[in-house]
Amino acid sequence: MAAKPKLHYYDGRGRMEAIRWLLAAAGVEFEEIFLESAEDLDKLRNDGRLMFQQVPMVEIDGMELVQTRAILNYIASKYNLYGKDLKERALIDMYVEGMADLNEIIIMLFTHPPEEQVAQLALLKEKTTNRYFPAFEKVLKSHGQDYLVGNRLSRADIHLVELIYNLEEFDPSLTANFPLLKALQTRISNLPTVKKFLQPGSQRKPHEDMESMKETLKIFRL
Repeated sequence: MAAKPKLHYYDGRGRMEAIRWLLAAAGVEFEEIFLESAEDLDKLRNDGRLMFQQVPMVEIDGMELVQTRAILNYIASKYNLYGKDLKERALIDMYVEGMADLNEIIIMLFTHPPEEQVAQLALLKEKTTNRYFPAFEKVLKSHGQDYLVGNRLSRADIHLVELIYNLEEFDPSLTANFPLLKALQTRISNLPTVKKFLQPGSQRKPHEDMESMKETLKIFRL
C-alpha cells in the first residue's frame, strides 16, 4: 500500500489549501506535518529538503515536491483531474491561472496594514463581480454542461468552488448574480469526497484573520 502524502506547511490555509482540496476531492488521505516555529522551517531548509528554500512541500510517491503549481499539476494528473487531452488541459490551465489573480489577493490580504485592507477587499470584490465570475459564468452557459471542461470533473471545478467558498466568507452576496456558478458549487459540494471535506473536523482550514496571520508571519520571519 502506497504511503499517504505528507504535507509540510503551517496550520492554516495559505498556499497549501488548494492542495488539501484537490487531494480530498480525489479521495486521497493525507498526513500533515505543521511548521510551528521559524526553527521548524530552518530545519527543513538545512536538511536540504526544500529545493528553493520554500514551502509548501509535499512528500508523495518518493518525491519531495515544492512549488504549488507543480504539486497541483502532479496530483491532478495522477488522479485524472486534468482533462483527457492537450486541448482540455490547456483550457483547465487557463481557467486555473485566471483564478490565481483572486487567490493571490486573498492569500496576501492580511499581510497588508489594516488601513490598506479596505482597498484590497474592495479590489477583490470588484474583480470578482466584474471580471472573473462573469467569465466563468459565460463558460458554463456556453456549453450548458455540468463541469467547466469536457463535461467531467477536473481540477478547474474544484479550485473554482474552493474560490467561491473563500470569497463568500468575505461577502455572501458575491455569487447572487451568477446562478450557474452557484449550481456548480452545489454540484461539487455534494460529491461524497468533497462533502466529507466540508464537514466540521476535516482537514480543511478555517478562515484566516489578522491574529492568525501574525503568528504565521513569525514562522517565516516576516
